[in-house]
Amino acid sequence: MVLSKKRARHVLEEIIALFPEEEPSLHFSNHFELLIAVMLSAQTTDAAVNKATPALFKAYPTPKKLALASVADIETYINKLGLYRNKAKYLKTCANQLLERFNGEVPRTRKELESLAGVGRKTANVVMSVGFGIPAFAVDTHVQRICKHHQIVKQDAKPLDVEKRVMDVLPPEEWLAAHQAMIAFGRAICHPQNPECDHYPQLYDFTNI
Repeated sequence: MVLSKKRARHVLEEIIALFPEEEPSLHFSNHFELLIAVMLSAQTTDAAVNKATPALFKAYPTPKKLALASVADIETYINKLGLYRNKAKYLKTCANQLLERFNGEVPRTRKELESLAGVGRKTANVVMSVGFGIPAFAVDTHVQRICKHHQIVKQDAKPLDVEKRVMDVLPPEEWLAAHQAMIAFGRAICHPQNPECDHYPQLYDFTNI
């Protein structure tokens, strides 16, 4: 069973209400750092990324500096992160692409972002929404789990199905808030094991819907 659009919207807006001012947990100070941090966060916790990036950003503060580095040197800064060897290759290639195609600037469109090495749809959506304020909705493991657990999507839904469903249910101005709130909700309440969602009955109060 999948909730109706009105009920799905109620659940999502109640989750936003639980975490109304949640900020991105990755640390960055510009679009380039945001792009790199999100690329590094694949299959790795944001906390682990935040431990690695200060030294990485200090050593390679610009695409040009990163492009000139060897893959082996980049690896020394991120070797505590999952898939670090592949990520080091992607970072160097991506930095070169930023220089060659975009004058060293991070592009704003999904098509351009996804043309960069190591950048998939989720990373592009995060950079667009968090970095540029362009409405987009990124689906990570927390978001996918929550949407399935609360019957917003079918159990066999793929990330793109989840993305389209949430974008259909919520207005664009709520997409970023929903993404941030759902991550916090997934970490604090809707755990993979023994979720505590039943402690929040307002999520399921459909009396007036």
